[in-house]
Amino acid sequence: MDIELLKSELLYRTSRSGGKGGQNVNKVETKVEARFDVAASAALSEEEKALVLEKLANQISGEGILSAVNQTERSQLSNKFLAEEKLVKIIEKALKKPKKRKPVRIPTAVKEARLEAKRRLSEKKAVRKGKGGNDE
Repeated sequence: MDIELLKSELLYRTSRSGGKGGQNVNKVETKVEARFDVAASAALSEEEKALVLEKLANQISGEGILSAVNQTERSQLSNKFLAEEKLVKIIEKALKKPKKRKPVRIPTAVKEARLEAKRRLSEKKAVRKGKGGNDE
């Protein structure tokens, strides 16, 4: 994955955002949505595209667009940078391969302790049953 090429392929959409800013909120479009067309990307290989489409299926729109929105800052430029970073992190996380789990043998002492606890509980219940209750 070529991050610089990926960043150059992003499209941006701005709109007015809520929150702090006073009158600035009502007239300046500071909310930024970074949009990325996964299928048309040259920054990702075919395998990477397939992986992203599979892992992020619930975040990709019907047109195949992956998007990230940011409106925390009061300037459009800051929000643009943060939305871009958020989108890159989402894609990197989707492409990261999980570590393979190494099976570990359960120690004998742990097995014995579990069996001993089961035996004690069984004896306790057997004693309760034998005390002449209405369980019989």
